[in-house]
Amino acid sequence: MGENNSGTEVPANQTIYINNLNEKIKLDELKKTLHAMFSQFGKVLDVLAFKTLKHKGQAWVVFEDVSSATNAIRQMQSFPFYDKPMKIQYAKTKSDIIAKADGTFVPRERRKRHEEKGKKRKEQQDANQAGMGLNPAYPGAYGGAPPLSQIPYPGGVKSMVPEAPAPPNNILFVQNLPHEATSVMLQMLFCQYPGFKEVRMVEAKPGIAFVEYENEMQSSMAMQNLQAFKVTPQNSMLITYAKK
Repeated sequence: MGENNSGTEVPANQTIYINNLNEKIKLDELKKTLHAMFSQFGKVLDVLAFKTLKHKGQAWVVFEDVSSATNAIRQMQSFPFYDKPMKIQYAKTKSDIIAKADGTFVPRERRKRHEEKGKKRKEQQDANQAGMGLNPAYPGAYGGAPPLSQIPYPGGVKSMVPEAPAPPNNILFVQNLPHEATSVMLQMLFCQYPGFKEVRMVEAKPGIAFVEYENEMQSSMAMQNLQAFKVTPQNSMLITYAKK
């Protein structure tokens, strides 16, 4: 099942194959956590995981370059991921995203039809929006959410005055997290640094979290290494010291 190597050496490539993953984890959470965790080794182009019985407990992570994949295999081999040690190797087959990039991609007929249908639908939507005088590229167009910077803050004018940053201490305040971020996802990132104690999410305020270390030297090291880390392509973490 999967990509079991029967003694033959798979050449180094941009895609890694992971198995022995915890099958109880929801697919969506699994993909997001893998993306966040493997982004530390280089740009992740795609994470593939499937619901089918045949592919349970397995995933593929596609990097932009081979050196990132090599690094990830070396450093994350047997890493306890959701309480199970990951087994990682190079993927046997080239992923579609890489094949498209190097010009060797041959579309599967059914997918081709599906993609063309989606493309036509998007063109139709854009034409409709253009007819209404709206720019589809602008996220604040009719029906879209306005940028965060345009949403009035409940605290009013007073809140716009910048506060003095908190002095260095053992607790970090993490902002600009995607709403789907979980404590497990953050734990995977922050537990790589010595002295890690716990992650505390704030349910009432998605997008922020507190991460505690044993002392301020250890929290500073984690801050330095993970500052502006992209949890998703749109969300770069903003890390400061927490106010006590």
